[in-house]
Amino acid sequence: MTDMAVAASGLRKSYGDKVVLDGIDLTVPAGTVFALLGPNGAGKTTAVRILTTLVTPDAGSGEVSVGGHDLATDGHAARASLGVTGQFSAVDGLITGEENMLLMADLHHMERGEGRRVTAELLARFDLVDAAGKPASTYSGGMRRRLDIAMTLVGAPQVLFLDEPTTGLDPRSRHTVWQIVRELVAGGTTVFLTTQYLDEADELADRIAVLDRGRIVAEGTPDDLKHLIPGGHVRLRFTDPDAYRAAARSFGTAASADDEALVLRVPGDGSQGALRAVLDRLDDARVEADELTVHTPDLDDVFFALTTDGTVRPTADRPARTDTADTADTEEVVR
Repeated sequence: MTDMAVAASGLRKSYGDKVVLDGIDLTVPAGTVFALLGPNGAGKTTAVRILTTLVTPDAGSGEVSVGGHDLATDGHAARASLGVTGQFSAVDGLITGEENMLLMADLHHMERGEGRRVTAELLARFDLVDAAGKPASTYSGGMRRRLDIAMTLVGAPQVLFLDEPTTGLDPRSRHTVWQIVRELVAGGTTVFLTTQYLDEADELADRIAVLDRGRIVAEGTPDDLKHLIPGGHVRLRFTDPDAYRAAARSFGTAASADDEALVLRVPGDGSQGALRAVLDRLDDARVEADELTVHTPDLDDVFFALTTDGTVRPTADRPARTDTADTADTEEVVR
């Protein structure tokens, strides 16, 4: 597992009688983005706290390593190889952006000249040069998040843990953070992502694990997970009742019908062949749908099918928290 940036086997953690992690396995190849998803209290952030050395796993857990370093025997080297950007910004608003960066350089025991060089490079990389001399309290949310990530990168971590990095950001700022993540991975950094936005995981992650009640219930690429869930269909909407009824007769029991909305839903996997079959059936019935849309299962469907506590459907406008029950102490991790 030497090419694994993060590896854990049989990871267990309990608090009293409450089992938070029940023997989970995680493997994250170097230079990739791995997303861990789960509903409230699933144990997601507890796993991150263990991997970032804030909490020790229970006795009986298997080997855990980060950056190729065993956490049990070489925790100092593991900590030196990782960086953490938590959900809540660690930026000090009373000092300037540049001073925040230089403070991180001091904490990493860099020589003054080296610290200034790294600070200048990161401020330029994150487009913060013009704002570097201004108090961080004057920064927008997106600027603060960029500064927060830049501060984490002062120590050049091999593995970057991002805990809900775009919470509260506007769409443009979210996309800026996504681009930063892509650039980091292209440069060889491994990103371990926890997020409340399922579209974010879909956009960024090479692999996703879904955690529920302390166990991994599914893992794979975003496409792998979507293929686990049935429910794909072609939606046909009509404005002419006669055309609707003719199409309904043609599809028969193969389609579900909404007589009030004049809508048919024909099950399908979203493939070209499935869509062609629907169009051929419409041609045979000599009718045209006024609107045709193809729906394939997305990560929302996966999340709600595989987990037990998806009470609020997550969207960009109304995200569902994925692990509020155990997030409070993540920010204690030393960058």
